[in-house]
Amino acid sequence: MTAPARNLVAVSAIWLLALAASGIAPRERLTWFMEVVPVLIVLPLLVATRDRFPFTALAYALIAAHGLILIVGAAYTYAHVPAGFWVKDWLGLARNPYDRLGHFAQGFVPAIVTREILVRTFRIAPGRFLFFITTCVCLAISAFYELVEWWSALVLGQGADEFLGTQGDPWDTQWDMFLALVGAWAAQLTLARWHDRQIASMRDGARAL
Repeated sequence: MTAPARNLVAVSAIWLLALAASGIAPRERLTWFMEVVPVLIVLPLLVATRDRFPFTALAYALIAAHGLILIVGAAYTYAHVPAGFWVKDWLGLARNPYDRLGHFAQGFVPAIVTREILVRTFRIAPGRFLFFITTCVCLAISAFYELVEWWSALVLGQGADEFLGTQGDPWDTQWDMFLALVGAWAAQLTLARWHDRQIASMRDGARAL
């Protein structure tokens, strides 16, 4: 079994175990399902494309972590995650900040996945243009997720309150998109060189076959 295949097996096992554990008695069943939908979509996609486009170890690790963030938020609903209350008390915040972590990850993780696709598929060289396009894609993903939340609110009414998780903040949508933007910048500024080395290593391994 190749290293990417082992990484995908690890991601799958971690997610499936977490889904099973979180789905036993979530705080709100409908919200749980709506929050884990991205995981239920991404996992089959990763499996279906495992031979044509296996990701780097860094990308798989971040994807696994992002899925866990979503699953934990789904189990408790974002506004009631215990770790968020600890941070709230520690920093003296007015709200549970766990959803802020989720939206930061919504920029951080897609940034690495996006730049890997752009570099390996579209042959875009690392640099300012890649940084810009990756940031734009991450913002588009964040904006689309906000639209999904809006559509859910229109369809479900008060039933979508836990899914929206605004906690009374009128600027929640703007905060969500801003944190995704910061996450996209942070991922590229801190991990780009490491990521480029892993992509180069995958290319060298492919040529050797």
